[in-house]
Amino acid sequence: MLKVCVFLLIGFAANALASGPLRFATSATYPPFVYLNAGQQLVGFDIELAKALCAKIARQCLFTNNDFDRLLPSLKFNRYDAVISGLDITEERREEADFTQPYLESSGMVIAVKGRYASLAQLRGKRVGVADATTLQAWLQSSWPDIIPVAYDNYQNALLDIRSARLDAIFGETPSMQAILRSNPGLVAIGKPIKDNRYFSAGLGIAVRKGDKALLEQLNGALQSLSDEGTLHMLKQRWLGPAADLPAESEMP
Repeated sequence: MLKVCVFLLIGFAANALASGPLRFATSATYPPFVYLNAGQQLVGFDIELAKALCAKIARQCLFTNNDFDRLLPSLKFNRYDAVISGLDITEERREEADFTQPYLESSGMVIAVKGRYASLAQLRGKRVGVADATTLQAWLQSSWPDIIPVAYDNYQNALLDIRSARLDAIFGETPSMQAILRSNPGLVAIGKPIKDNRYFSAGLGIAVRKGDKALLEQLNGALQSLSDEGTLHMLKQRWLGPAADLPAESEMP
């Protein structure tokens, strides 16, 4: 009888853990992936995707907004269960966390004031804004050492600086740059979206703690299901497509 009770308690604890809230960490500084709306609520493509995943695996979603460079370190210390924040899957990051299958292809785009620059080569010696502690920053420093990278915590501050001529260009995730272009007709893309197998080839994924195979399998199964049924495509069109609704400038971080 004692053994039966012990097994029941263990089974109950395992089920409770599996169905408990799923704690996501994110950084609300990069629309249209994640940002705070006028009501200070977390919204964006990554947030909607996380909610769809939680619905698939029948778990409640809990979100915590944190600095981008603290997301993976905090994950390792069990403060969250997963990180979804436009994370490029890289070999360096694989040393810190396990990643789901990619849910979005990754590329970068450079934007600048219309008529000033026609290529990246013309930005040598110029100041280019880039998100701090990202693969984009690493790519820019490695591939174009003659360009002066200026690190920002969010694109809104970079946008303010390019308008006031304190910055020559901005380099960011292609969807984020396209969102800025649609609401700022005075800016244009410089060249085509940038892809580099060393930095962007694996796409964007959700990070979980090293060795958390159960959660990884749950999320991968849910991602595949969302892809097969067309929900993932619908979310991409809504948040990242050419007709995507953009946050008002006052809502951008």
